[in-house]
Amino acid sequence: MITKTTVDRIMEATDIAEVIGDFVQLKKRGANYVGLSPFANERTPSFTVSPAKGIFKDFSSGKGGSAITFLMEHEKFTYPEALNWLAKKYGIEVEETVDTTENREEENHRESLMIVSGFAAKFFQESMWETDEGKSIGLSYFKERGFTTETIKKFELGYSPDQWEAFSSHALKEGYQQQFLVESGLSVLRDNGSLYDRYRGRVMFPIHSFTGRVIAFGGRTLKNDKSVPKYVNSPESEIYHKSNILYGLYFAKKAIRDEDNCYLVEGYADVLSVHQAGIENVVASSGTSLTVEQIRLISRFTKNITILYDGDAAGIKASLRGLDMILEEGLNVKVVLFPDGDDPDSYVRKVGTNAFKKHIDENKKDFILYKTDILLKEAGTDPIRKADVIREVVESIAKIPDSIKASVFIKECSHIMQIDERSLLSELNKMRLAKARKDGQQQGNRTSRQTPNPDMPPEDLFLDEPQEIKKQEDYNQEKEIIRLLLLYGSRMIDWDGIANTYIGPFMIAELSDVTFENDACKAFVEDYRKEVENGVLPDEQYFIHHASKDVVDLAVTQLATKYTLSDNWYEMHKIHVSDEQANMKATVLGGIFHLKKHKVGKILENLRNELQTTSNEHDQEILLNQYMRMKKVEKHISDYLGSVIIK
Repeated sequence: MITKTTVDRIMEATDIAEVIGDFVQLKKRGANYVGLSPFANERTPSFTVSPAKGIFKDFSSGKGGSAITFLMEHEKFTYPEALNWLAKKYGIEVEETVDTTENREEENHRESLMIVSGFAAKFFQESMWETDEGKSIGLSYFKERGFTTETIKKFELGYSPDQWEAFSSHALKEGYQQQFLVESGLSVLRDNGSLYDRYRGRVMFPIHSFTGRVIAFGGRTLKNDKSVPKYVNSPESEIYHKSNILYGLYFAKKAIRDEDNCYLVEGYADVLSVHQAGIENVVASSGTSLTVEQIRLISRFTKNITILYDGDAAGIKASLRGLDMILEEGLNVKVVLFPDGDDPDSYVRKVGTNAFKKHIDENKKDFILYKTDILLKEAGTDPIRKADVIREVVESIAKIPDSIKASVFIKECSHIMQIDERSLLSELNKMRLAKARKDGQQQGNRTSRQTPNPDMPPEDLFLDEPQEIKKQEDYNQEKEIIRLLLLYGSRMIDWDGIANTYIGPFMIAELSDVTFENDACKAFVEDYRKEVENGVLPDEQYFIHHASKDVVDLAVTQLATKYTLSDNWYEMHKIHVSDEQANMKATVLGGIFHLKKHKVGKILENLRNELQTTSNEHDQEILLNQYMRMKKVEKHISDYLGSVIIK
């Protein structure tokens, strides 16, 4: 358990915009920050961060909360993991009431895999720096490749001893469980139940998560035996999904955001050499084909990708189709080729930083234009092959979601391919129309599967909808009470006939006869009431960091707003927007009595239903009396609402 004092220090030090800015590209908008949702695929920013309130709200997925909530949602941290991550970020020493090493067996499954991966990274580093074999083989290799001590230590490079069980036996001796050694891919299980090392005799490249924890490894052999694979990578596990990971992103994310550009290379050595040269906005797909998930990772920080290819023409041509995915995601793609025989690693070591940057600036070409050029050269004078090239290039342009950008490329390609612009536009429109029809058919198929007869609604549609609407209305009224308590609960009342009390306790007292239906609203109000009875006036931070996730979501949703008026709104538009704070009495009493009126309406409806189904005259008389009393209450509330709100 982390002590409360430590938790408080962490909370005080945490800047939510800074924390989330490590994961999402944020832009300032008024007092808040906005960005693209990291939880949903969107092109229009709906993700909002409020530094003043210390909350975020994602209007696409509905998620929201504090910096800790974000880390738990995004990185799947536990609450203590999120606190420890923030403590490390802000240099806060964590005080604990119990030594965590005593509870290792109680760690959850995912954390156990993280722990064993971290242990392995340390073992491989120590093997390289502290053993004769490691120094003479592993360290010598990295030094010969030109990597400095600083780079080797920064990326936590290491060496796995050329022995069958060096790591596995050491890990078991240290108390690490066989299950997690096997699941993480660090060890392989023999038929007889013993373990052997997966990476023996290889130099090790740890793969870091978005937050810097080691989650996997790539191991390169130093042997010339062709029967031995050059690289061995970690298998998929609960903590490692290669399609969602970019090598070097943890070290590159700040530079990518600052430079508003991401250099994409192929291998570990490319990342290390380019990063070491001072060009830190570089990541690698680690030899795998680029995935949509990886592209979306990059798009959190920038909309610009520059792909640094080696001189292998066959490899370039093979990757052209895959790069259409980048266009589909709305990113701008440029391509840079290096001289034959060179890749980013060898070229930057050969020419140095300045010449490397100059080469990129002078040779980068937009992907569409580059693709057009390379395919046309390949087609030569063959008219059939040239027609295929035109079709393939237009297919790529059709994937660009921005119509203006697509039309610019049509114009450029028309000039390069010496074909009429209208013909290209016609082909583009055909492709887009075909895609729209295909999407429509798929949607239609889904609809027809859900509803046997598409002309008829589901049998229970008209039965369920009114009830759902009533539930939503009920929820909306209850949420309004929560909003008022959060925003104004700590304000003093200075109204005619009521003074020297706080709005929060006043509202709680007025609502003592109201039962909240929504579970989160009910929990919120009950907790608020308990705190008030204990002499404490809970503020918004109390509920933002509440133990219940549902209460946190409710609080953040009421505190966050998707839209804010600019400071000069009135000056620009001369449109006055009423301020609810100008008449707090009307605002607060309006919320209370609208909810009460809604509750009374539900009671009246229930009484009407009972009257229709009850045949006993005595019972009918009792129900009728109750109904008439509730009608008087409803009228009293309506009259009160009218007089207060109008004033």
